[in-house]
Amino acid sequence: MAAPRFYCPPPLPLSTNAELPPDAAHHASRVLRLRVGDAVQIFDGLGNALDATIHAINGKHVLLGNLQTVLDTGSVNLCIHLAQAMCTSEKMDWVIQKATELGATSIQPVQTQRSVAKLSEARAEKRSAHWQGVTVAACEQSGRNTLPVTYAPKELEAWLEAQRGSSQKKFILLPEGATGLHEQTGIEKEVVLLIGPEGGFTSDEALRAQHAGFIPIRLGPRVLRTETAAITGIAALQTLWGDFR
Repeated sequence: MAAPRFYCPPPLPLSTNAELPPDAAHHASRVLRLRVGDAVQIFDGLGNALDATIHAINGKHVLLGNLQTVLDTGSVNLCIHLAQAMCTSEKMDWVIQKATELGATSIQPVQTQRSVAKLSEARAEKRSAHWQGVTVAACEQSGRNTLPVTYAPKELEAWLEAQRGSSQKKFILLPEGATGLHEQTGIEKEVVLLIGPEGGFTSDEALRAQHAGFIPIRLGPRVLRTETAAITGIAALQTLWGDFR
């Protein structure tokens, strides 16, 4: 059984002892009920990790010892930048969790005309902090040592304008997409994947995306839900150019 993993904000300790952050310590002692002598692993979200052993547990404090550097085996073959149209809170959490597990490099929520969820600036800040927690938990579970960058929501039009000069290969998923991923030639190292909301993109939004350099693609003959489309798209990209090869 793999040792429990805990996120520790950088920098990781250079000494032979360290204390878990309060939230991680609570989870270790109160939820997982770990004991002295149990093996754990800590990571900093930047790709670094340390194996350790619990030396002491005292209330909210968990002291670690025997810290040893873990070789990084999580280097990615493909950087995937997911732009996900805002959807309901539960679906958005699920997309961010699974995108993290599947190796997305960054996640950009975008507000579209048909987005069900519309966030004020104050609510957007709270959701961004919440999504950061979702990515941390997903990294702890999946063995990933690098946190994806999760941006605050942005209006689709403004985000598309910023994408006009980018050199990455860019895809927009559309049911009427003219091509499939298997028809793409060459090997890509960095891609942007744009996913629409529950009701799909408007024709104007789809056209604006294509003017910004996005290639319309389809994933088979079926119309996928927004959360299914995001995860299927990432998995397809990983199969074609990334970790699944």
